[in-house]
Amino acid sequence: MSQRAEPDGSSGRDQARYAGMRRVLGDFGTFARVVIQMPLREYQLEVARAVLDSIHQRRGLTFTVLMPRQAGKNQLSAHLEAFLLTRSQRIGGSLVKCAPTFRPQLLTSIIRLQRALDNRLTAGRWRRRSGYSLELGAATIAFFSAEPRANVVGATASVLLECDEAQAVAADKWERDFRPMGATANVTSVLYGTPWTDDTLLARQIAMNREAEARDGVRRHFRVDWTDVARAVPAYGIYVEAEITRLGEHHPIVRTQYLLRTVAGGGRLLDASQLALLRGDHPPQAGPDPSRWGAGSCVAGIDVAGEDEEDPDGLAVRTNPRRDSTVVTIAFAQQARVSELVVEPRFHVVRQYVWRGTRHRELYPRILALLKDHWRCGAVVVDATGVGGGLAAFLGAALGPRVVTPYVYTAASKSKLAYDFLAAVNGGRLKLHAESADSEANDARRELLAQCAAAEYAMRAHQVMSFFVPEHRGHDDLLNAAALVTQAAPLGRLRQAAGRRQGTIARDPLGRQSE
Repeated sequence: MSQRAEPDGSSGRDQARYAGMRRVLGDFGTFARVVIQMPLREYQLEVARAVLDSIHQRRGLTFTVLMPRQAGKNQLSAHLEAFLLTRSQRIGGSLVKCAPTFRPQLLTSIIRLQRALDNRLTAGRWRRRSGYSLELGAATIAFFSAEPRANVVGATASVLLECDEAQAVAADKWERDFRPMGATANVTSVLYGTPWTDDTLLARQIAMNREAEARDGVRRHFRVDWTDVARAVPAYGIYVEAEITRLGEHHPIVRTQYLLRTVAGGGRLLDASQLALLRGDHPPQAGPDPSRWGAGSCVAGIDVAGEDEEDPDGLAVRTNPRRDSTVVTIAFAQQARVSELVVEPRFHVVRQYVWRGTRHRELYPRILALLKDHWRCGAVVVDATGVGGGLAAFLGAALGPRVVTPYVYTAASKSKLAYDFLAAVNGGRLKLHAESADSEANDARRELLAQCAAAEYAMRAHQVMSFFVPEHRGHDDLLNAAALVTQAAPLGRLRQAAGRRQGTIARDPLGRQSE
């Protein structure tokens, strides 16, 4: 039986279908819940409503959005893009999204959007073009790298302009190449990210937004605290609390990605409280003590003097006693339960060997004897930068790749070393032996603490950190060797300390919400 036609010629079923379409396309929250079938949380919907209102009213506002890591910022962005493409597929419109890198950041964004578009309304109807753009009917979205050398001139944004990880995008790149893309349409813009330093593009825009809010009362800046996320997802709160315990509140990752606070662009690496945390109460040792630490738990970090600082005649030792040294730091590693979710190694530094002005070829057999025969180290990390590669290769051949890990200093690897060193110090998991009657051990201890007190850090783009001792204040050889120790004990290679339960590393608690 045919359905009765309505006065406008359409069937009742069609009328119901159109009414349903108007409902889901008229409300972003309904679209996310019914069409994409992934409901958003209230703090995400709050941002989306403000952005959509600016688009619909053609107000051309620029929004800034701070969300802690794993809070669903990228999910919000993908849903918003899918919603706008779906609404614009007949009348047309263009969206543009940029990020510091195409791979992996923008590639991941493209994949997220594709998944969002594979819904009951648009599955099979969207097309990917040229590797960096998607089309749905007459609507398009283009993804561009914001790397300084990327050529992005010529694109237009008539619906929405987005910048992901805006704290790592150069302000002049954004102003020169991306903001003009929305000029003809007075386009609405959104800058997403987490804090870094006070001079980033994101930080500057937040400051401007707050000034504008004070003038007209229109909200442009959205900051979601990790406790807001925890109220919606209790498992997230447990995870973040464990991370704060593990890394410490002063750690740059905790400050920027969870507490949403900026860090200074540079300054002292360790403050007085962190230096106090570094001081332990265990005595130095001249050799292994299985009864105290357990068998097989000895590890070492080795920083190698540069080739230009070798002194075959020994003259440099007399004329410049503060020349860079080759340093071997010996520590015992034990499992430490940081929280109910996290077990990590705890390092007890018990000895440091320092050679200044000694030829590398003379050091090789001496260091090997110390590591293999005397301390019987189970894990060794060696500075393999430049001439250090020779010592790393020699030790690797003698002790095997399961024991020796070469560590080449690059901007990325030195940054990781800085973060891991700070996490170990802040968490009380790296301890230097106490003063004792051993004058040699005391001298090395005092020098290490002096280097730690003198060390500075500098922040770079993409959350890269460097650390160093300024040349006029001495060297960082003992500091580097101690930091390398923190890379020497993967959990899988540690023996469980007596009386401690076996634990696991915490996993991110938000499945589809991961960033």
